[in-house]
Amino acid sequence: MFQQFFLAGAGLDAVYVPFHVHEGKLETAVAGLWQLGVAGFNVTVPHKQDIVSMVVPDSGACMIGAINTVKRHGGEWFGTNTDWQGIAAVIGGFDLKPDLAPVLLFGSGGTARAVLHALAHMGVTNILVCNRNSSRMQEFIAHANISYPTVEVRAVAWSDDAVRDACMQANLAVNTTSIGLAGTNDFPFSLSGISAAIDAVYKPDGRTPFIEKARKADAEAVDGLSMLVAQGASSFRFWHGCAADGEGALRWLENRLTRSPMMSPAWGALT
Repeated sequence: MFQQFFLAGAGLDAVYVPFHVHEGKLETAVAGLWQLGVAGFNVTVPHKQDIVSMVVPDSGACMIGAINTVKRHGGEWFGTNTDWQGIAAVIGGFDLKPDLAPVLLFGSGGTARAVLHALAHMGVTNILVCNRNSSRMQEFIAHANISYPTVEVRAVAWSDDAVRDACMQANLAVNTTSIGLAGTNDFPFSLSGISAAIDAVYKPDGRTPFIEKARKADAEAVDGLSMLVAQGASSFRFWHGCAADGEGALRWLENRLTRSPMMSPAWGALT
């Protein structure tokens, strides 16, 4: 709904509406959007990886292997990934020097790859990755070694002792797992030792299991709402060629959700 906020602020005659696309029907949906004359669209799970073969991806999307934003240009669809830009903007909002210490990353899926791309873009050279599925984590590390040779990515076991040691090394922890996405499942580890935390998951009240653990560790923590708005601002610029009022949209959403104002992303990181 914040894309409508952006459109109104820019005075553009356009509308942003949702389309539910079942798995296996993405190619048909994309063809239909073309025939309808749609100028651009976002892509969300589970279609972010499948869409890559159906559009012309930019270099960032190729490295990440996923696309979340597509626009019509000439006779083709062009795709990009703005998730990593939103992540970079949120990280930039913290008073951190992430190049001086490892970043602890939970998860190894598509969002984790966007985080990896953002961290590499920001000059981070040391990442600790922790995931429940060890084979998927090793695939993530292999991908990182090939695509980001200047970044050292090390595995952290999904255990209390290993995560405790990793938290003492890191100053930033990022959660990209599905924990907290549905239900009330608890985040299984203490985060004592970290100073900042970002959860890709967001809740209307801002209280995800990961965020609650981070706050117990006295860390400055934000859920995925600011990341969502920041990546949306980048998508808006990709489609329309003009900046979006990300700060205004974030405060508008917080007001609608009756949430207290949270830390703002570094909107300059989106330009």
